[in-house]
Amino acid sequence: MSTKTIPYIPYKVKDMTLAEWGRKEITLAEAEMPGLMALREEYAKEQPLKGARIAGCLHMTIQTAVLIETLVALGADVTWSSCNIFSTQDHAAAAIAAAGIPVYAWKGMTEEEFDWCIEQTLFFGEERQPLNMILDDGGDLTNMVLDQYPELTSGIKGLSEETTTGVHRLYERFKNGVLPMPAINVNDSVTKSKFDNKYGCRESAVDAVRRATDTMLAGKRVVVAGYGDVGNGTAASFRGAGAIVTVTEIDPICALQACMDGYEVKKLESVVSQADIVVTATGNKDIIREDHFRSMRDKVIVCNIGHF
Repeated sequence: MSTKTIPYIPYKVKDMTLAEWGRKEITLAEAEMPGLMALREEYAKEQPLKGARIAGCLHMTIQTAVLIETLVALGADVTWSSCNIFSTQDHAAAAIAAAGIPVYAWKGMTEEEFDWCIEQTLFFGEERQPLNMILDDGGDLTNMVLDQYPELTSGIKGLSEETTTGVHRLYERFKNGVLPMPAINVNDSVTKSKFDNKYGCRESAVDAVRRATDTMLAGKRVVVAGYGDVGNGTAASFRGAGAIVTVTEIDPICALQACMDGYEVKKLESVVSQADIVVTATGNKDIIREDHFRSMRDKVIVCNIGHF
């Protein structure tokens, strides 16, 4: 596909009037992200990323904005899209656009808009120079490049992938001999899998349900499907909010861990009819099937955490 088929659009966000609010929150977030701020202070003069054209596909949040501006401070050119159609914080996207960084993300995109936004990040500036590095979360950007723009792969120095689903996709390509560039598995680093997956989900699971539904969680019956690091943090999040938590898990060791942590461990079909909230945390599909949905009570909240 020719680069001329993608006209230059400097950014696309929901509402640029949110930029000032976003900038205030970015400033607050910088105080909570000392690692990135230390990198700016130590390496900004050296510009180690000069010449890098990094296309990123990661949740477009306030915290991600701090990452983006750190990459720019270290010399990189950056374009950005979100890896999830619902996770964008529109004030964060507006602030990044106002800073002159190409970003294509807004909350509530359609799947077609999601693909369009990723495609915009492949080429940089009015000169339409192609990306030479990928920063991915879930593999959607990587898959688009490898499947739809294979002619760009020769110029890409490498990619990083930060979530379990994306890593599984990369291992599949590697196994089949069709991964044409170096890939860094960020997901399996200890600071990601043992901290972000568990403690990040412990912070975010209850917060997300409350924001989306305004539901009181104390006394609710919650079923968490999966007890890996993500499921562990999710179950702890709801238990901390006063919910009655049951875990379903097919791996016997993980199931035993859930039991030893004080959770009931049962089969999904035996508990789903009494659940108020059902959360899948497996990174897989077909966990909740039609027969499960048919047995659910009215107004049950069904959600997923992590990629799927």
